[in-house]
Amino acid sequence: MINRRYIHLVLALVLAVLSIPDADAYVGLCCAKCGGNMPMNIPGGGIPETKEFRFKVTPMWMHMEDLRDGTDTLDGETLLGAPASGKFMAVPTQMDMQMLNIALGYSFSDDFFAALMVMYRDNEMEMRFNGPMRTLTGVPGFTMKSSGLGDTMLMTKYRLYADDRLFPTRQYSLFFGLNLPTGSIDEKNRKHPLSMRQTEQLPYGMQLGSGTFDPSAGLLYQASQSPWWWGVNATYTARLYDNDRDYRLGDELRADFYAMFQFRYDALVQLQINAAYQGMIDGVMDEAATGASGRAVKGVPASPYMTPLWDPNNYGGRRIMATFGIQWQPAPLHILDLTFGWPLYQDLNGPQLEESYRVMLTWYIEIPTRASVRYLEHKGGKSKLGF
Repeated sequence: MINRRYIHLVLALVLAVLSIPDADAYVGLCCAKCGGNMPMNIPGGGIPETKEFRFKVTPMWMHMEDLRDGTDTLDGETLLGAPASGKFMAVPTQMDMQMLNIALGYSFSDDFFAALMVMYRDNEMEMRFNGPMRTLTGVPGFTMKSSGLGDTMLMTKYRLYADDRLFPTRQYSLFFGLNLPTGSIDEKNRKHPLSMRQTEQLPYGMQLGSGTFDPSAGLLYQASQSPWWWGVNATYTARLYDNDRDYRLGDELRADFYAMFQFRYDALVQLQINAAYQGMIDGVMDEAATGASGRAVKGVPASPYMTPLWDPNNYGGRRIMATFGIQWQPAPLHILDLTFGWPLYQDLNGPQLEESYRVMLTWYIEIPTRASVRYLEHKGGKSKLGF
């Protein structure tokens, strides 16, 4: 179900867009440097015209279901049992994540672009209890929930080479980013049916941020031969130190391959292969559980873990996704992009939930400033461009 806060925010953005200045807009998706013919779900795609803003609103929905260890799917029931025998008191069965990303960027020159992206997250994870916990609580399980502002990303892109300054058919660029820890790592397990557990920390994957400043770097390649467009993006994110909870997320490596076919002037289809690697969590969260004395203790209750979500080794792995999408220009300066992603291969450090699918919708807007060559300043029936 779509969060009502998302709807209210998008409606407010629609009203704000009505104030965009008139511009000599490119018609269709054939613009070599601005919005057309670039994937909206891959950071670093495209460069808008010089002295213009780029604004993106992107809601995303992701569903995860079934447990996986390596490449093998597991039956969660077989993991439930007495902790003394190496079993768990609770295991996850499925998770739904809603995210809303809002990005604002500006092109300072033909070669340099910078952007800021903020994110709102809404997480829900279904948990199933073992027999003794079902008896104790009177319910078969419960739902973990967390929501709020996620981490913020600063991004820059510098074009190293283009075979043509105005309409390049081949170009290489450097990507640099910095993750700002604006997302909470202090979310509590408030939906647990036992009151004594409601003041404990939620597990790592249910927190809203990383808790650390994380740099990213990448190399981007884009090429075209109308009506075809293709490219490769490779980026690496490093986790350099522990956060205030004494752990750090795993490093990430991502490679995205995409191809686009423009079948009419204002629409195209795209196919992507998205490969990602993430390392295990390093360290153990402090104050993760309450001991017999009622005081917070480091890590989780005495051996073994109550749920696989508390084991930092049960995070990360390798994924390869296939993404199909369509891009449409409903009006000049506006682009809608819809993508659907499914897993082709998952080798996970488990047991952990495997991804089932993701859906992403992007509304992209180009906003010329007075310094842009596309800005129209009517004087005596003529524009800045002489129209």
